Amino acid sequence: MTIAPKKLKEADLAQFVGTSCYHQHWMGIQYTDGVQYLAERGEAYWLIDEIASWQTDPRVSQDVMLQQFQFWTLTVNDDRSARLVCERDEGNVAVTQDIPFTDFPLKRVKLYFQNGVLHLPSEY
Repeated sequence: MTIAPKKLKEADLAQFVGTSCYHQHWMGIQYTDGVQYLAERGEAYWLIDEIASWQTDPRVSQDVMLQQFQFWTLTVNDDRSARLVCERDEGNVAVTQDIPFTDFPLKRVKLYFQNGVLHLPSEY
């Protein structure tokens, strides 16, 4: 008998404040327990991969503001396409990536990236 994994709910993410350990991504960044939970329950390790891969893009790596702090938002549309946006500050978009299809269960999720660590807003 196979037990289906529990699906991610927005309220689940609010339980994370701080982290007890940091997880190492193969591209060199780290991420918190909350992001690990998001990736596992939301089947979204690809989201960590996308954000990690953007760190090598000159539009991100050479931007002084983004070296300090990055605001990442994934928004899922009704047709299951999505857009990943990195902002320097609210409304100050640095890069966007259109994703043709995703089965990510939430309509929207925000993540912060600071000092090489990706975390949920509640873990900041």
